[in-house]
Amino acid sequence: MQEGLRLLIQLVLEFAPVVAELVQKRSQDSLALNKYEPIEAIPELIKALNPSNKKSNSIEDFEQERIFQQQLVADNYQTRLRIAAQERETALQLPEVNKIIDSWPLRLYPSQILDHANYGRTPLKIFIAPPQVHFDQFDDKRDERISQIELMLAEGLRDFLNKHYSLHSQVRPTELLAGAWDSKRFHSESSMKALFGMLKTEPILILESENDGDYLNFRIAYWGLGQGNYYYKTIARLPYREILQESAKRRALEWKQIRDELLALGEDLEEINQIGKENIVNLAILEKVEKWNEKGIDISKLSLQYQVNRQDFEKLCQVLITYHCLVAGWIADAYHLVNCGVPPLLPELLPSLLEDTFDLQSLQVIASGYKQVYQALENERCYWIPELALQLAQSLSHLSDAYGGKLRSWANEQLNYSVNTWLQLRQISLQDSTNPLQAMQSAVSVKDEEYVKKLREYFVAVGDSQSLADVEEILNCVANLKHQVTLQHIVLSHTLTGHSEKVTSVVISPDSESLVSGCADKTIKVWNLKTGKLIRTLTEDLGEISSVAISSDGHFLAVGSCQHPRSNVKVWNLNSRKLLHTLLGHQKPVNCLTISPDGQILASGSNKIKIWNLHKGDACGGLCQRICTLWHSSAVNAAAISPDGTILASGSSDNKIRLWNPRTGDPLRTLNGHSGGVKSVIISPDGEILFSGSTDKTIKIWHLATGKVLHNLTEHSEEVRSLAISPDGEILFSGSADKTIKIWHLRTGELLQTITEHSEGINSITISPDGQFLASASSDKTIKIWQIN
Repeated sequence: MQEGLRLLIQLVLEFAPVVAELVQKRSQDSLALNKYEPIEAIPELIKALNPSNKKSNSIEDFEQERIFQQQLVADNYQTRLRIAAQERETALQLPEVNKIIDSWPLRLYPSQILDHANYGRTPLKIFIAPPQVHFDQFDDKRDERISQIELMLAEGLRDFLNKHYSLHSQVRPTELLAGAWDSKRFHSESSMKALFGMLKTEPILILESENDGDYLNFRIAYWGLGQGNYYYKTIARLPYREILQESAKRRALEWKQIRDELLALGEDLEEINQIGKENIVNLAILEKVEKWNEKGIDISKLSLQYQVNRQDFEKLCQVLITYHCLVAGWIADAYHLVNCGVPPLLPELLPSLLEDTFDLQSLQVIASGYKQVYQALENERCYWIPELALQLAQSLSHLSDAYGGKLRSWANEQLNYSVNTWLQLRQISLQDSTNPLQAMQSAVSVKDEEYVKKLREYFVAVGDSQSLADVEEILNCVANLKHQVTLQHIVLSHTLTGHSEKVTSVVISPDSESLVSGCADKTIKVWNLKTGKLIRTLTEDLGEISSVAISSDGHFLAVGSCQHPRSNVKVWNLNSRKLLHTLLGHQKPVNCLTISPDGQILASGSNKIKIWNLHKGDACGGLCQRICTLWHSSAVNAAAISPDGTILASGSSDNKIRLWNPRTGDPLRTLNGHSGGVKSVIISPDGEILFSGSTDKTIKIWHLATGKVLHNLTEHSEEVRSLAISPDGEILFSGSADKTIKIWHLRTGELLQTITEHSEGINSITISPDGQFLASASSDKTIKIWQIN
């Protein structure tokens, strides 16, 4: 087996379990990892959004979960960096520092290594402890040879790292500190313990080669961020004398061929031998060995001294360089994968590093080693596994034509692991279908397109026509989904510019004919929705308007004021334009209003919620009857009533959503999950799902009956102020302080469109009951009406 590959096999067998153990320990230590929302919640959302269709798909935006996991990894990484920074400062102040420095194995002081430059990510630092090769014929040049080996080894590893793991890379930064090892002072366990004691805050890899008779013991020492101990072990014994002698013998055989060719041309043998130098001696030994072997003489006990030269040392150096590159690449892959979620690179580099024939069994060990690390990551980063395993399968598939069917079967093993994990994440069972690729068709979404295309590349590479046909069917499903969501596009119909301050709230009448807007300029305006023409303006002692609402029968218009002490709610008859009620009692600004779908109940929110019966009181303008008052600890920013009128949801600045019985005032449940104040809440048309927007820039989707978070939408860059859902429950609209409106396809979980026409933040959005129009109100003093096709 080729020496370089044998080393890599040994490394994988030894080090993969270590990486797996590190991942598991990280998972146990990291409280952040316990914040994952259970994947079991997804089927509940599917059922809730489409109860009539047993095979329906709902929000399956697994890419968002992957991003969420990436953020958790990034947060965990930053936490470890802060801890490392504190430990770094402590290390520099230890009283025994001077004593340690007296026997320090490096030419660099700890302060030089601990001093961080402005790297995006903490790089893996690599030190080389080069071998002190001692060979009989070169006693007089011993120091020179050691220096040459160190320089050539550093140059070879430097070239490899600069190409693939550059210090300046934003993906896999790796720093080679060549020449730092002071090999004449001390080594082995004592040096590693001293280094770890001072540098444990830094991710370190030390590649050490130590002379042991005719062998070099090749060892690695490694520790990563936040690691409580270091890994140090001999992973290979390199027969360096044998390598040198084999190189000398090969040169002698090459010389023999040249000598014979020159003799055939009539050249003088004595003159030829003068050119041959040590090749003459080595060839003579080879010819004797051949003769003795023919006579059955056991030459294994003979000490045959071949003469070696610089070329042989260069060959040894090349073997050492290959060893160091393989180990540095594998461990750099493990470090960047575990800490930063970067997929491995070494599988793609193996063909160029190992140019000779591959040992297929050894390649299987390498693949299994990567898989072992991936399996250790399953609990922490399950959404990355399909792509990581597929990448490894693709790397192996590139070699399958040259190295036969066994390699292809091992590549297929990684491919199956990738696809099966993909299906498990989406809770797709293979009971109804024995073909995993066919099972994928029922769960694929538009965001899976890149993954499916990589599957296609794989099957093209291995020549699997049947699987390729299945993948084409999956891509057809993706194309159909893209076509479906493309149908839900939106175009600007009118821009209304009658207000003189920020427009705070808009609502569309039940007949989808009129639009009512409330503004900080203390006016209410009524517009023709389809033409955009102003119908009338209401200005009767309103104060600054915070919200407007229309009853389901179109008779009542409720207006909330946020201008204290005028904080109140006024109710008009929308048809007669007559003021019916002025509802008093709020001591703080009224921030939100909502009317129940049956038109019976009005809820108004300030720091508390008041529930009113719209149909009780004097029809000529008397007070509505107050049903109850609900208490919040902070300002209530949003409220919504379920279609059956049994649940009132209120969102507050205390980051909480509370559920109430609006008729009795009884509290039902408190929903915790947002890290910022809740600015908007709406309930789906079927009454099963709650949507909330927050100052934490996210939209959360809740199962109303259980209070579970079903999904998180995270595309907005500022607080989410307003939400609206289409009458069929398929499309979600969100308006944000980031000046955008985003449109989401709930069944596929896709972000369909981002609208950027407003020049200031979006304060309110509403959709017409017929689903044909969307209106948006902004701090840019305009209202925009959008037609949905």
